[in-house]
Amino acid sequence: MIFVTVGVRKYPFNRLFKELDELVEKGVIKEEIFAQIGTSTYKPKNYQFVEYISQEEFQEKIDLSDIVISHGASGSIMRALNSKKKVIAVTRLHEYGEHIDNHQISINKAFGNNGYVAPVINLSELSEVYQKLITNKIKLKPWSNNEPMMLVNEIDAFIQQTWNTDKFKRR
Repeated sequence: MIFVTVGVRKYPFNRLFKELDELVEKGVIKEEIFAQIGTSTYKPKNYQFVEYISQEEFQEKIDLSDIVISHGASGSIMRALNSKKKVIAVTRLHEYGEHIDNHQISINKAFGNNGYVAPVINLSELSEVYQKLITNKIKLKPWSNNEPMMLVNEIDAFIQQTWNTDKFKRR
Protein backbone atom coordinates (compact mmCIF):
# COMPACT_ATOMS: atom_id res chain seq x y z
CA MET A 1 0.00 0.00 0.00
CA ILE A 2 1.00 3.60 -0.58
CA PHE A 3 0.10 6.08 2.14
CA VAL A 4 -0.06 9.72 1.05
CA THR A 5 0.01 12.50 3.63
CA VAL A 6 -0.03 16.27 3.25
CA GLY A 7 -0.62 17.40 6.80
CA VAL A 8 -3.36 19.57 8.22
CA ARG A 9 -2.31 23.14 7.46
CA LYS A 10 -4.62 25.41 5.50
CA TYR A 11 -2.80 24.97 2.19
CA PRO A 12 -4.32 22.52 -0.32
CA PHE A 13 -2.14 20.24 -2.45
CA ASN A 14 -4.58 19.49 -5.26
CA ARG A 15 -1.82 19.04 -7.86
CA LEU A 16 -0.48 15.99 -6.03
CA PHE A 17 -3.83 14.25 -5.78
CA LYS A 18 -4.67 14.94 -9.43
CA GLU A 19 -1.29 13.57 -10.49
CA LEU A 20 -1.79 10.42 -8.42
CA ASP A 21 -5.24 9.92 -9.99
CA GLU A 22 -3.67 10.20 -13.45
CA LEU A 23 -0.91 7.73 -12.57
CA VAL A 24 -3.50 5.22 -11.36
CA GLU A 25 -5.60 5.75 -14.52
CA LYS A 26 -2.52 5.22 -16.73
CA GLY A 27 -1.63 2.04 -14.85
CA VAL A 28 1.67 3.42 -13.60
CA ILE A 29 0.57 2.91 -10.00
CA LYS A 30 -1.13 -0.42 -9.45
CA GLU A 31 -0.84 -0.52 -5.67
CA GLU A 32 -3.63 0.46 -3.34
CA ILE A 33 -3.39 4.10 -2.26
CA PHE A 34 -4.80 5.67 0.86
CA ALA A 35 -4.50 9.45 1.15
CA GLN A 36 -4.89 12.00 3.91
CA ILE A 37 -5.76 15.08 1.83
CA GLY A 38 -6.06 17.79 4.48
CA THR A 39 -7.63 20.97 3.09
CA SER A 40 -7.25 19.96 -0.54
CA THR A 41 -10.44 20.55 -2.51
CA TYR A 42 -9.71 17.96 -5.19
CA LYS A 43 -11.37 14.67 -4.30
CA PRO A 44 -9.50 11.62 -5.63
CA LYS A 45 -11.43 9.30 -7.93
CA ASN A 46 -9.20 6.24 -7.98
CA TYR A 47 -8.24 5.68 -4.36
CA GLN A 48 -9.55 6.03 -0.84
CA PHE A 49 -9.00 9.23 1.08
CA VAL A 50 -9.94 11.17 4.19
CA GLU A 51 -9.33 14.79 5.04
CA TYR A 52 -7.93 14.19 8.51
CA ILE A 53 -6.94 11.23 10.63
CA SER A 54 -5.89 10.82 14.24
CA GLN A 55 -2.26 10.34 15.21
CA GLU A 56 -3.00 6.68 15.92
CA GLU A 57 -4.60 6.15 12.48
CA PHE A 58 -1.71 8.03 10.89
CA GLN A 59 0.77 5.59 12.41
CA GLU A 60 -1.42 2.62 11.44
CA LYS A 61 -1.42 3.76 7.80
CA ILE A 62 2.35 4.19 7.86
CA ASP A 63 2.75 0.73 9.37
CA LEU A 64 0.55 -0.81 6.65
CA SER A 65 2.35 0.94 3.81
CA ASP A 66 5.38 0.01 1.75
CA ILE A 67 5.83 3.55 0.44
CA VAL A 68 4.89 6.87 2.01
CA ILE A 69 4.38 9.84 -0.27
CA SER A 70 4.69 12.93 1.91
CA HIS A 71 4.77 16.64 1.40
CA GLY A 72 8.05 18.21 2.43
CA ALA A 73 7.33 18.47 6.14
CA SER A 74 10.19 17.12 8.19
CA GLY A 75 7.85 15.72 10.88
CA SER A 76 5.86 13.59 8.43
CA ILE A 77 8.99 12.48 6.64
CA MET A 78 10.77 11.50 9.85
CA ARG A 79 7.76 9.54 11.14
CA ALA A 80 7.82 7.46 7.97
CA LEU A 81 11.61 7.05 8.12
CA ASN A 82 11.43 6.04 11.78
CA SER A 83 9.03 3.28 10.66
CA LYS A 84 11.59 2.14 8.05
CA LYS A 85 9.43 3.08 5.05
CA LYS A 86 10.51 4.19 1.60
CA VAL A 87 9.62 7.86 1.28
CA ILE A 88 8.88 9.98 -1.75
CA ALA A 89 8.95 13.61 -0.58
CA VAL A 90 6.93 15.88 -2.88
CA THR A 91 7.47 19.62 -2.67
CA ARG A 92 4.63 22.06 -2.13
CA LEU A 93 5.27 25.25 -4.09
CA HIS A 94 4.33 28.79 -3.16
CA GLU A 95 3.42 29.78 -6.74
CA TYR A 96 0.52 27.31 -6.64
CA GLY A 97 -0.74 28.52 -3.26
CA GLU A 98 0.45 25.30 -1.60
CA HIS A 99 2.52 26.98 1.11
CA ILE A 100 3.69 30.35 2.40
CA ASP A 101 7.05 30.05 0.60
CA ASN A 102 9.25 27.44 -1.08
CA HIS A 103 11.10 26.17 2.01
CA GLN A 104 10.04 22.58 1.25
CA ILE A 105 12.47 22.58 -1.67
CA SER A 106 15.32 22.90 0.83
CA ILE A 107 13.90 20.27 3.16
CA ASN A 108 13.35 17.72 0.39
CA LYS A 109 16.76 18.37 -1.16
CA ALA A 110 18.46 17.97 2.23
CA PHE A 111 16.77 14.63 2.90
CA GLY A 112 17.38 13.58 -0.71
CA ASN A 113 21.03 14.64 -0.79
CA ASN A 114 21.57 12.49 2.27
CA GLY A 115 19.97 9.53 0.49
CA TYR A 116 17.06 9.08 2.91
CA VAL A 117 14.17 9.99 0.60
CA ALA A 118 13.42 10.20 -3.10
CA PRO A 119 12.67 13.92 -3.55
CA VAL A 120 10.23 15.23 -6.14
CA ILE A 121 10.66 18.96 -6.71
CA ASN A 122 8.73 19.13 -9.99
CA LEU A 123 5.52 17.09 -9.88
CA SER A 124 6.13 15.91 -13.45
CA GLU A 125 8.96 13.78 -11.98
CA LEU A 126 6.67 11.76 -9.70
CA SER A 127 5.99 8.94 -12.17
CA GLU A 128 9.68 8.43 -12.95
CA VAL A 129 10.76 8.62 -9.30
CA TYR A 130 8.03 6.16 -8.25
CA GLN A 131 8.99 3.68 -11.00
CA LYS A 132 12.69 3.90 -10.12
CA LEU A 133 11.90 3.39 -6.44
CA ILE A 134 9.78 0.26 -6.94
CA THR A 135 12.32 -1.25 -9.37
CA ASN A 136 15.20 -0.51 -6.97
CA LYS A 137 16.91 1.87 -9.41
CA ILE A 138 16.78 4.35 -6.55
CA LYS A 139 18.37 2.91 -3.44
CA LEU A 140 17.61 4.76 -0.25
CA LYS A 141 19.84 4.65 2.80
CA PRO A 142 18.40 3.02 5.88
CA TRP A 143 17.38 5.69 8.37
CA SER A 144 19.02 5.59 11.74
CA ASN A 145 17.74 7.90 14.41
CA ASN A 146 20.81 7.48 16.62
CA GLU A 147 21.66 11.15 16.29
CA PRO A 148 18.28 12.81 15.72
CA MET A 149 19.64 16.35 15.81
CA MET A 150 22.33 15.68 13.19
CA LEU A 151 19.94 15.73 10.23
CA VAL A 152 17.90 18.55 11.72
CA ASN A 153 21.10 20.60 11.96
CA GLU A 154 22.06 19.69 8.38
CA ILE A 155 18.62 20.70 7.12
CA ASP A 156 18.78 23.95 9.07
CA ALA A 157 22.22 24.78 7.66
CA PHE A 158 21.05 23.97 4.13
CA ILE A 159 17.97 26.18 4.53
CA GLN A 160 20.00 29.03 5.97
CA GLN A 161 22.48 28.80 3.09
CA THR A 162 19.68 28.68 0.49
CA TRP A 163 17.58 31.47 1.99
CA ASN A 164 20.54 33.78 2.40
CA THR A 165 21.02 34.03 -1.35
CA ASP A 166 19.70 37.07 -3.23
CA LYS A 167 17.23 34.85 -5.06
CA PHE A 168 15.30 34.08 -1.88
CA LYS A 169 15.76 37.18 0.26
CA ARG A 170 12.46 38.42 1.51
CA ARG A 171 11.54 41.94 0.60
